[in-house]
Formats: sequence, C-alpha cells, structure tokens
Amino acid sequence: MTLKKSRVLIAGVLPILLVLFFVLVKPQLTPELKISANDISIYLEDGDIICRLGDRLWSRYFKDISPVDKRFSHLGIIRINEGKISVIHAEGRASEGKDFVNEVDLDEFLEIAKAVGIYRLNGYERELISSTAMNYIGFPFDWNFCLEDDSKIYCTELLYVVLKETAPEIELSTVFQKFLNKEIIPLDAVSKSGDFSEILFFSIN
Repeated sequence: MTLKKSRVLIAGVLPILLVLFFVLVKPQLTPELKISANDISIYLEDGDIICRLGDRLWSRYFKDISPVDKRFSHLGIIRINEGKISVIHAEGRASEGKDFVNEVDLDEFLEIAKAVGIYRLNGYERELISSTAMNYIGFPFDWNFCLEDDSKIYCTELLYVVLKETAPEIELSTVFQKFLNKEIIPLDAVSKSGDFSEILFFSIN
C-alpha cells in the first residue's frame, strides 16, 4: 500500500473511530457543583437572613468590602408562605432588567451561590422581617448606595430599612468605601453582629 493510500485510509477511518469512542465509551464529565434549595431548606425559618457568595466578577468586589468576614457578597430575606420558600432581595442586574427589589424562588437565589450562610435575628418576631420586606418589592436598585434615601435600595440596605421599621434599636455597622466616597453596609454587618445567630454555613468551594 502506498503512503498516499495509507493517508487516505486513515483520514477516512479516524472520524468513524472518534464517533464510536464518544457513543460507546461515553466519557464521564464532572458535573458543576451547585447549592440547591434541598440542601438548606430544612434549616430555614420565616424572616431569616440568607447570605451568599456569588460566582460573578462583581461578587469578589462586594465580598471584599467587608472588613472582617469575606465569605459573602449578597443577602436576602427569607419568606415562607404556605410552605413555599422565597427570597426577597435587592438585585443590581441592570443588563437583565432586574435592578430592583424582587421576590424569587429559593433555587433561583441560589443559582450562582458558591457559599451560603443563614442568620437569625435574636429575640424578635422574625415574621415581621419578611412581611415588612414585602412592602419594598419593586423599589429600584440604589446605584448611588445612599442610606439617607429609602426610595431606592441596594443589597444590605434592604435589611437596614426593614430593621428601621421592625427593630430600630438594632444598628448595622457601616464601612467607608473609597470608590463610592461614602459609608455603606458591608455583608459582615450581619455575620459578625451579636444581634444575629449563625444557623448554617454551607460551601462548595
């Protein structure tokens, strides 16, 4: 057999061998790990605060704003109504038309989560937390990150305005953010606060 014929034969047979390999062998791909509602739902109560670490580029920025506990980049408020678990949170995804306070299914909130923490306010009627948060659904996202203006609300500011109504004696700590040139509420204002108990920390990192 000539070299030319050998090359033609190999060129014709190789695609067939590749097809047989992927059809018959079916190489196992490692599935992407995700946190689901089933992983954490049994730990949740109405009015709990849920913190997450997202997998987006901006998640790294927001977690680093916290001076001590850098495990989280976003938070929401758990609502349990007739057995259905949802999360009320202030989203800033303007490119997707989701830059407002929204109520979403727990699984949707966890979709980009690499770590989750559950925090429970000590000694208060926590149901008031979720019911008060409902009043802010639809409020636009606060891109100015201004705590003095409640007409627009950012992530941790949602909990801030809810607590002003339900437990005004509780103060969330703030940190000066140079880029914004103002005081904002970091995520560890919850996770390092003595007013909240950590119920669960779950990570897939």
